[in-house]
Amino acid sequence: MNNQEKLLEELKNILLQDKSLPLKNSNLVFGEGSASANIFFIGEAPGLKEDQAGRPFVGRSGQLLTKTLNEIGLQREDVYITNIAKRRPPENRDPSPLEIAKYQPYLQKQIDIIKPKIIVTLGRFALNFFLPKAKITLSQGKTFLVDNKTIMPIFHPAAALRSTKTLKEFKKSFLKLKNLTK
Repeated sequence: MNNQEKLLEELKNILLQDKSLPLKNSNLVFGEGSASANIFFIGEAPGLKEDQAGRPFVGRSGQLLTKTLNEIGLQREDVYITNIAKRRPPENRDPSPLEIAKYQPYLQKQIDIIKPKIIVTLGRFALNFFLPKAKITLSQGKTFLVDNKTIMPIFHPAAALRSTKTLKEFKKSFLKLKNLTK
């Protein structure tokens, strides 16, 4: 286990012990992938399948994410995948501002440990974490420099599953991502 992996494991254990965090009625979904990934994906919060598996993006959205990664020559193990909120909100609702704020230091620490070249925000909640006033429909597929970090917003895979137009934009953004990583 390298130093980054050890630091992530320590952070996960701290998170498990933190009694001040909301959403305690669901399982921890910390994140997974390479501790030295160049690409770091962030979603909003785990869904039901993720809560059950304890892994991010394993439901239908995750299947689309994995398939699209494969299409650009990447495996899930090559990247790091997590969410802002580390536990599932009830009824699959959006995470509240308070929940996002409580989990924010843990997400920031994950980013600090991994030091990715590109952070891909999946959907508006992850985008607004870095760019609070940005709109996903206007920002998706573009790159932004925020605090010396390259941020690339992409539609959430769940949105891509609901609309063929959004799916086309989602796929197009992944092709741009591939070119950014060359």
